[in-house]
Amino acid sequence: MSTVIRTLSVAPLDIPLRSPFGIAGGAQEVARNLLVTVELMNGVRGYGEAAPFPAFNGETQEKALQAIESVRSAVEGGDVREWRAIAGLLRDRIPASGSARCAIETAILDALTRHYRLPMYVFFGGAGHTLETDMTITTGTVEEAALATLDILERGIRQIKVKIGGYDVQHDLARITAIRALAPDAPLILDGNGGFTAETMLELLGALSLQQIVPALVEQPVAADDWPGLRQLVQWGGAPIAADETASSSLNVLRIVQERAAHVINIKLMKTGIVEALEIAAIARAAGLGLMIGGMVESILAMTVSAHFAAGLGGFRFVDLDTPLFLATNPFQGGFELRGGVIDLCHIATGHGVEPATLLAA
Repeated sequence: MSTVIRTLSVAPLDIPLRSPFGIAGGAQEVARNLLVTVELMNGVRGYGEAAPFPAFNGETQEKALQAIESVRSAVEGGDVREWRAIAGLLRDRIPASGSARCAIETAILDALTRHYRLPMYVFFGGAGHTLETDMTITTGTVEEAALATLDILERGIRQIKVKIGGYDVQHDLARITAIRALAPDAPLILDGNGGFTAETMLELLGALSLQQIVPALVEQPVAADDWPGLRQLVQWGGAPIAADETASSSLNVLRIVQERAAHVINIKLMKTGIVEALEIAAIARAAGLGLMIGGMVESILAMTVSAHFAAGLGGFRFVDLDTPLFLATNPFQGGFELRGGVIDLCHIATGHGVEPATLLAA
């Protein structure tokens, strides 16, 4: 059968960053990712990326590699047309390694859609082929935040995401104030990565309100398991609250709905894999929650897959697919086109449209 998986292989994918990518939980200087390749019996190849981010959830390149190798023999011999069944096997066998599941599922769906000559955004529903992304200002000094703001504006990107929580409230207040002064019309997303208590986040939001700064979104201000804190901020924060680390599974998202613990769900394929991300999107939509698409520190490959996912499904108000801009090198060819902050996929004819540059040059 031509759609049967002949081989699954995995290799390290280490990509240096232009500068450390800092969040409240720490910083990363090199994206220590993995490249998964699936080859079908007919010779069609599909590619997937695992992007574990230890500062986010403790997952490492070594753990993801071990997880992929542990299921390789079970995946080989499977039929990519049965992609949901394979995803179910991965969920049972490697439930704690979201990036490994994502990489394998991505490679399988890339091979499937290449085989049938279908762009991945069409496969996901064809709702659209464009998105508008923000760009992130990582943790750091006030001066660094100001320089990053000017760089973002020069790129023609309209929306700004600010990593906060690495220092104290006054430091974050000074950084956000400096950013607002340079970009008075830019919607601001504040991302705490769990670095605040509800009380300190309310203090920061109150101080910003006095300066007439209201964030477009406040993402994961408190720890992933701080359900009372999330509920408190939903009630009293005065700005939309997004769950990221808390929205780590479909079961958690269902609990978020039940407890009214967020207004928006940040879907990251690296947290859950693609099939569970589809479930999360369905739960959030049914409950009337807003949708955001984001990622870890990912190359153009994984970011393009997330763009296909969000554009194809439609309805994603917040888009954070900027990490290729932080990488010092690009080991791939293809992927989404970026004009200012607008991501476009319409030129991609089959699959996700990304291939390793070394293979193309060979």
